[in-house]
Amino acid sequence: MENNFRDKKQKNYILARMARDMVMALLYLTMAVFLFFGEKWQIEQIISLGSAFSYFFGSICLLYGGYRLYRGIKRDY
Repeated sequence: MENNFRDKKQKNYILARMARDMVMALLYLTMAVFLFFGEKWQIEQIISLGSAFSYFFGSICLLYGGYRLYRGIKRDY
């Protein structure tokens, strides 16, 4: 009985971590897209950051978002 409860608890934990990783990956990847294409889409807040900073921070967001997506798909917790 207790072993079944632990298995269910572990499964719910893995599902919650996977969902959180997927949502965070989506947010980071969306932020990267906005930073890369902000000047083209004439977003004033992105233009005021400067081109070098927006590409640098966009690259960091893209890499970390990719890592979170990979970790969510892998589900090795």
